[in-house]
Amino acid sequence: MSQTNRQFVLGKRPEGKPDRDTFELEETEIPEPKHSEVLVRTLFLSVDPYMRGRMRDRESYADPWDVGEPMAGHVVGEIVDSEHDDWKAGEFVFGNGSWSEYATLDGDDLAPVEPSANAPPESYLGVLGMPGRTAYFGTREVVEPTPGDTVAVSGAAGAVGSTVGQLASFAGARVVGFAGSDEKVDYLEDDLGFDAGINYKETDDYRAALDEAAPEGVDGYFDNVGGPISDAVFTQLNVDARVAVCGQIATYNDEGVATGPRKLPLLIPSRARVQGLLVGDYVARFEQANARLQEWVEDGDLVHRESIVDGFENAPDAFLGLFEGDNIGKQVVKVAEPSE
Repeated sequence: MSQTNRQFVLGKRPEGKPDRDTFELEETEIPEPKHSEVLVRTLFLSVDPYMRGRMRDRESYADPWDVGEPMAGHVVGEIVDSEHDDWKAGEFVFGNGSWSEYATLDGDDLAPVEPSANAPPESYLGVLGMPGRTAYFGTREVVEPTPGDTVAVSGAAGAVGSTVGQLASFAGARVVGFAGSDEKVDYLEDDLGFDAGINYKETDDYRAALDEAAPEGVDGYFDNVGGPISDAVFTQLNVDARVAVCGQIATYNDEGVATGPRKLPLLIPSRARVQGLLVGDYVARFEQANARLQEWVEDGDLVHRESIVDGFENAPDAFLGLFEGDNIGKQVVKVAEPSE
């Protein structure tokens, strides 16, 4: 085992779009677990758009990081040492860790990782982790698709959106997804079973493109992006439409509040319900979601993909790539191989 531990901390608060200077790499001693803790060697590290909000110096649904504080994120790792009765060295787990090669974690907060042919370890950071649960509850509890509905999804080729579209399709809905390349549109239509995909980077008129892909209007919208795409979708909402606002990545790097089309008047004729979505509100039912998602994945019904960036030192690049649309599916960083 290495004698030192590398970790990334928040080097400075970014103004606008973050860059490599936002992150600072430090070397520390490998920590020792205390009572009820385990020492975990990180194998895979998650990077997620919501982390951008934690770099700001203001309160939100996730506490901001202090400058100099280690970056936090979900990890899949291997237990090296355990001071917890339920865990032993050599077992694989996932939970909330940090951007580090080693970390001591509370054993009560960890869950087992049981890899299979359809569920490799990294999938526990995607379809079998927080993004999958977000899609599960957001689709079933907020968007509530029914047979014959049309559901639109922005950020459709990402970790959450790709699962949302499939779950809506399982429910009998027609599914239309916005994504940022022809390759991603092909993935939506050919691999995930979306009825139509729209390459927003090659589309001048989102409203016209959506009108063609969803001529009967939109009954459910899962919003991961915000901005002009959502402006267009709101004009196409049917009566009693349901909207889940999960993310607004189009605006995460804005320093000011953009002024665009006013959406609220459009809710009057549609009587649409717009609801913010935080997966933490459903924590008491995570086991339900985990079991159902695991079943779909193991049966091969729920398709997933992980975009893997190799090397711990490349974690900042993996994060920055989220804002360039580099990933298809879940963006993860491969930190290490399991022990022999």
